[in-house]
Amino acid sequence: MDVRPLHTEDDLTWALNEIAIYFEQQPVPGSPEADRFEVLTTLIDTYESQHWPIPEADPIAVLEYAMSDMGRSQAELAGLLGSRSRASEVLSRYRPLTLGMIRRISESWNLPIDALAAPYKLAKPKQPSKVKAVAKRKRKTKAA
Repeated sequence: MDVRPLHTEDDLTWALNEIAIYFEQQPVPGSPEADRFEVLTTLIDTYESQHWPIPEADPIAVLEYAMSDMGRSQAELAGLLGSRSRASEVLSRYRPLTLGMIRRISESWNLPIDALAAPYKLAKPKQPSKVKAVAKRKRKTKAA
């Protein structure tokens, strides 16, 4: 079996060229060619994972992608989440996705649960104007 470790981009190119023939004519399962194909694809996968890791997608970016590139809309998301305001809060990162939301979106939009369940940062909640006014008065009182 002519197989070697992949250390450079030239090695990767060689391995990709070697497996190209197997896409045109699939090897018989259990044959030496099938074993060679499996070993080469494992080496290619390992090399690519080490040199070009794919970062985890941010769940909100996944939703935005679904809306921009998959023809989904914020109104559809609102229908899944129960209201337009809830959809807006999720997309603005003020409200986290719950397990129920993740399941409904995943099932309806055919998105992987893992992509929607990854941790992500929430925006700091906006303080209502009354709370801001009280906080401002307290700061003035402490300063005096």
